[in-house]
Amino acid sequence: MAAKRIAVIGAGNSGMGAFNACREQGFDVVVYEKTDQICGLWQYRDEELEGSASIMKSTTINTSKEITPFSDFPAPKHFPNYMHNTKMAEYLTLYAEKIGFKAHLRLRHELINCEQNADYEETGKWRLTVRDINNERVFHEVFDGVMVCTGHNNQPSVPAFKNQHIFKGLLMHSHAFKDNKGFEGKRVVVVGIGNSGGDIAVELSNVCPNVYLSTRTGSWITHRVGHKGKPFDSVMLTRYWNTMFNVTPFGLVNSVAEGYMNIRFDHKLYGLKPKHRIFSQHIFVNDDLPKKIMSCFVVIKGDIQEFTQNGVIFTGEANETLCDAVVFATGYQISYPFLSESVISVKKSDFNLYKNIFSPDLKHPHTLAFIGLILPIGAVLPMAELQSRYFALLMANKCKMPTQKQMIRDIKQRKKWVKQHFPDWQKYTLEVYYIKYMDELASLMGVKPNLFKYFFTDPKLWYNMYFGPCVPYQYRLTGPNSWSKARETILTVNERIKAPFNTRNE
Repeated sequence: MAAKRIAVIGAGNSGMGAFNACREQGFDVVVYEKTDQICGLWQYRDEELEGSASIMKSTTINTSKEITPFSDFPAPKHFPNYMHNTKMAEYLTLYAEKIGFKAHLRLRHELINCEQNADYEETGKWRLTVRDINNERVFHEVFDGVMVCTGHNNQPSVPAFKNQHIFKGLLMHSHAFKDNKGFEGKRVVVVGIGNSGGDIAVELSNVCPNVYLSTRTGSWITHRVGHKGKPFDSVMLTRYWNTMFNVTPFGLVNSVAEGYMNIRFDHKLYGLKPKHRIFSQHIFVNDDLPKKIMSCFVVIKGDIQEFTQNGVIFTGEANETLCDAVVFATGYQISYPFLSESVISVKKSDFNLYKNIFSPDLKHPHTLAFIGLILPIGAVLPMAELQSRYFALLMANKCKMPTQKQMIRDIKQRKKWVKQHFPDWQKYTLEVYYIKYMDELASLMGVKPNLFKYFFTDPKLWYNMYFGPCVPYQYRLTGPNSWSKARETILTVNERIKAPFNTRNE
């Protein structure tokens, strides 16, 4: 019997995890990548590419190397705990070499259309229309399954403010922002206080006399350096704290976390305190913004009421604030131009996907997967990898797909949860909690570690799994495609965390 053919769209970290998951099941995989390089978001480019994710030259990952990696491939121990984008790209390149990724890769191949094949009702197959950018040849291929790994940071979302059209200065989206060159001596307004907005404001403050960070809601800010200098997420993303989070009233756990964040700096004093609670927003990581605010290199402002020819007027202010440029760090729209609305309908970032992966409206939902369509309080990469492993097991008939009724019920329950926890819920339709989501998927796949069993049979491993960081290797201990080195890798997490600090010989 011929191996099933799977198309992976995108050669970033999600595409790599998807490829490996399918190869583990013996599938024939083809990876289509529109650009001329792998690593997706983490491959820095000086130029802006329309329809492709983008980062700044100085971007460093917000999740540490032990929370972030593939479940069977820890980052080299000498790598920094928080990797610069060049190190992240290096890690992904090492992984690509390990799994034989490039032999199945088609660079400069753009997916034009993805539609159900003529025999879809019986087979679930998909017909892809692909353009070879190298020679403009357009061709068709049929696959048993398709994995969409293009991310959701490709199509900038730009708001429209009153009189915006009369502004004489520069208007740009954060997608196009690479570094502070060309902004020397300029007055700049940055709109939006997410991770991009904070990073851009800090970057600009090094060369600009006036940087204004405009926020409609405010935000809680966390940092990379945690207790005793350890990576913050490796301290907080543990099964112990996850248990405490689940058994403690939501209001109380928020109050405790907010109190902890205010020890570093008073969010109200700094003009940042939002009305929403800390666990009702996407995690915002920035180590430098507080000191920039304290030094008045960055000034916090409210929403923009309207533009003038030479600046803006902020809400609640009578006078205009002069500026030379406005950078919109206002997020992205979810867009899949190669899919019709009959396949997936997205309205204001709202969609109906089981586990944010499969559409229950399709006759064969398991044959089309959206990988990485999540915004976790945690790391995207290992979660996307687990999604891919789930897809591959379903395609291999080693796992059972829920019924349409069960999927719809799960989607409704998830939307209810989002609305309960996030006031501006349409802004947070992709939001998931790291351990909660990973355990849900792992349970469906038969790879969730049995902590009760390990408590009796392997107390040392249990202790590290419960009180140590919830690392992706935990999901390779048992079940399909387990990894013989998973236990050892879990037990040596702290060694790899400490390794980059061992630079001084005494």
